[in-house]
Amino acid sequence: MSDAAQVLEARHMVGEKGFFERLLDFSFRYQITQKYATVLYGLHLLLGLIVGVWFVFNGFQASTSQGLLTLLLALVAYFLWILYVRVALEFLVAMFRTADNIARASGGGQS
Repeated sequence: MSDAAQVLEARHMVGEKGFFERLLDFSFRYQITQKYATVLYGLHLLLGLIVGVWFVFNGFQASTSQGLLTLLLALVAYFLWILYVRVALEFLVAMFRTADNIARASGGGQS
């Protein structure tokens, strides 16, 4: 048996699922939130940055004073966005870890 076949067989025996297999798991036995929290965090920060730059750009198109005011407000709003996204994701990850620990302690469950 080749090495690749052994790796695939061992992976299948362990029950480790890939991203798309976990995403399309209709029984919700596997959670993807913990594993991809950093990706979600990065995407939300990037989205907030893009929206902030768009607002600042539109503010400067209207007038310089409105652009400077929009820049100041965008910096404050981006800081609050970072804080909100971080707290929300930490809350979700803590909930999923608690569920995993409860399942492990009760002897059932598979994460």
